[in-house]
Amino acid sequence: MKKTLLIGAVLATGISLLAGCATKDFVRKTTEARVAPAEQRIEAMERGLQTTDDAVRSAGQGLTEAKATLTEHQNAINENKSAISENKAAITDTRGRADKAMERADGVDTRLTRLWTNRNQRNQVDTVAVRFGFDKSDLDDKAQTALTNLVKDLKENPKLGVELQGYTDSQGPGPYNVQLSYRRVEAVRRFLVQQGIELPRIHSIGLGPLKDGNVPNAEKRRVTVRVTTDIE
Repeated sequence: MKKTLLIGAVLATGISLLAGCATKDFVRKTTEARVAPAEQRIEAMERGLQTTDDAVRSAGQGLTEAKATLTEHQNAINENKSAISENKAAITDTRGRADKAMERADGVDTRLTRLWTNRNQRNQVDTVAVRFGFDKSDLDDKAQTALTNLVKDLKENPKLGVELQGYTDSQGPGPYNVQLSYRRVEAVRRFLVQQGIELPRIHSIGLGPLKDGNVPNAEKRRVTVRVTTDIE
């Protein structure tokens, strides 16, 4: 009987142990089944955090580059402002020069008007044509001889004066021809002064190309010397 009870107790204990082992294995499996998805979610969250961190770093780098680009643009704007200021100053200076040039031109116009007016207040008594070569403004021997005879008349009669009108042919640019006509007039004027004729008795003007189709070019290259006397 005792033996039977002992065997029963051992069996009960064994069954209890087996039941305990089965319960632990169930708990372990159940726990693992619940923990694994949680761990997966945590890993996914960690990956998401890493992605977010990478995005923040990239955005920060982009912001830095944008700031650098903005700085470059601002520097370019400042340079353009400086260039605009310099251009405005240059324009102001140019306008000032243009105004002065206009004043000089007005002075020339006034002088021409005065010469033209004085022309009507004097009697023309003679005319001498001083010829020049093509694109030349120096006096040749023939021109000097003609002017020497004129100097003699001017010295003999102090009431005589001369008006010098310089011309060119129509070949070449107009502005150049105007300057050439002035050089020719100046050559004649200088010769007269060197021969002792007073400057107040000499009036000179360069008129540029003589636009007359009936006059040969060789005859257009001249200074017309008008000998005049005051009206009494």
